[in-house]
Amino acid sequence: MKWTKKLNWLMTVAFVLGISTQSFSQSIKDFFNNNSIQLTYLGIDYYKNKLINDPGSNENDIKNRLYASMNDVVVNEMDKNYKIGSAFNRSGNISVDIAAVTARNEKIKANDINSSNEADFNRLSEADIAAEVKAIGIKSSDGVGLVFIMEGMKKEEKKSYGAVWVTLVDLKTKKVLMTERMEQEAAGFGFRNFWVSIVKKSLVEIDKKKYKAWKNQYSG
Repeated sequence: MKWTKKLNWLMTVAFVLGISTQSFSQSIKDFFNNNSIQLTYLGIDYYKNKLINDPGSNENDIKNRLYASMNDVVVNEMDKNYKIGSAFNRSGNISVDIAAVTARNEKIKANDINSSNEADFNRLSEADIAAEVKAIGIKSSDGVGLVFIMEGMKKEEKKSYGAVWVTLVDLKTKKVLMTERMEQEAAGFGFRNFWVSIVKKSLVEIDKKKYKAWKNQYSG
């Protein structure tokens, strides 16, 4: 009798712990069906990025100042030009934690930034993105995280383009819930504004049509 009671008690504890664990992890279906799930903006990860066909650029300045500046402008202008809340249908404030991505960007080797190989513009796979998310070392643990993983910034004479992977992460498990590669034409004055426009235009596209398409795809 005593053993039966103990067994029942252990089973009850295991069941409760299982529910508790599940309540903190998210699925992509949960995210698109429940707008109250916290979204944390994690920043722009440039670790895998290649700047293509721009040999005159200052690699050290890009690594030590400009990458950080591009991350800062998104955070500082989130209510104006980088409306993450609107794009992802979150009416409340978006949490921001770019510390892990900032630390990852600081590990970039300046000599690896420039490339003359146009194939570098389209070389990453979803498996590469999952590995990069793991390598970032994200500390946040509640809700879903949004990180922009930049793949390439290709300079051309008439038009220049950027490729970025828009990635949603379950912050408890650090598992990629969804990632999609997007290409945008770069525009603006100065290196920072020119290339961070890739993120701005991606957010506009998400707001206008991508979020709805993703919701239809994942919420069923």
